[in-house]
Amino acid sequence: MATIRQRRAGVWEVRVFVGRDHRGKPIQTSRTVTGTRKDAQRVAAEIERMSRTVESSATIVATLLDLWIETESHLWAPATLANYRSRVELVKNDAISRIMVMRLSALDIDRWHARLRKHNVGEGSIQNQHQVVRASLAMAQRWGWVGVNAASVAKLGRRRVVAREALANEDVNTALTTVVEMVHEGVIEPAAAVAIRLAAVTGARRSELAALRWEDLRGNLLTIDSSIAILRAGRGSKSKPLLRDDPTKTGNRRVVTLDQQTFDLLAELFKLTGDLGPWILCPGESPINPERIGRWWVRVRTRAGIDSHWRLHDLRHWSATVAIAAGHDIRTVASRLGHANAAMTLRVYAHAVKATDVAVANTVGEILNSKS
Repeated sequence: MATIRQRRAGVWEVRVFVGRDHRGKPIQTSRTVTGTRKDAQRVAAEIERMSRTVESSATIVATLLDLWIETESHLWAPATLANYRSRVELVKNDAISRIMVMRLSALDIDRWHARLRKHNVGEGSIQNQHQVVRASLAMAQRWGWVGVNAASVAKLGRRRVVAREALANEDVNTALTTVVEMVHEGVIEPAAAVAIRLAAVTGARRSELAALRWEDLRGNLLTIDSSIAILRAGRGSKSKPLLRDDPTKTGNRRVVTLDQQTFDLLAELFKLTGDLGPWILCPGESPINPERIGRWWVRVRTRAGIDSHWRLHDLRHWSATVAIAAGHDIRTVASRLGHANAAMTLRVYAHAVKATDVAVANTVGEILNSKS
């Protein structure tokens, strides 16, 4: 960033920020220019260009990854930030992190992939690490540090696609019956029954369930447009978790229709707690911790005798799988899930799409075999 100040007629002082020292303090360079303001602006632009060249030529991949985290982290949820930091640390374990960004080539990327495979790193992990390198290089390209994003040119291996399993309908029904029984026995909060049913009916994530307010409910239409992020987990009896009301994972606002039984369950909960605060799942002024919803599911799952590898999030997958397998439109399912686009839904739930293929074959066959 350059500042230009006129010292006297025809004399200008140009100051340009050129980086930071080892203690993180800003470094500026100054130049006195004789001439017009345009002359001073040209000198300022040249100094800025040279400082960027010097900075970029000395930057290694590890430093670029740190800059990427520093620059882009404000756009990410805390969980996403933690995930990206973990990937960055894995990249730093390899020699590629010590290569200067300006000298990085597609060959370096391919050799890096080969080293990871030699150490039995799976294609999924390789792709995850590759993603953060590619994103950081895209930032460097935008800054003018590199002309070509070497990670975009390099070739990735094929990731094995494993068909996603889904909870059995019987398990979901058992869980819903069990949580209602537990509420009647007084061993779990009434909100638990609402949370687990909403997870199955709407496919909402636990962070989105935690963010639901009574004002989001209009008749049998439920608006999902925010999520509760856990900034700091509570540790010990005196430490409270730090929560923040954030946008949804994809930043989308969606409206889902509820069935009558789910609406009736919400109406019952409103009679009990509706005047105690704005949040559906937690009376009071503060939202519920999403982890508490997860603990509800574990208690219900254990009581119902459901296999322990099934997570609360699997209710979301169940909801999408049964909807697609029943022949419902992919775009509608994607909208209910809050996916950024239907292509993602197709990719994640390809197994459910295949299940409808039999019905398509039968329909086409009946038409072809029918006699006119």
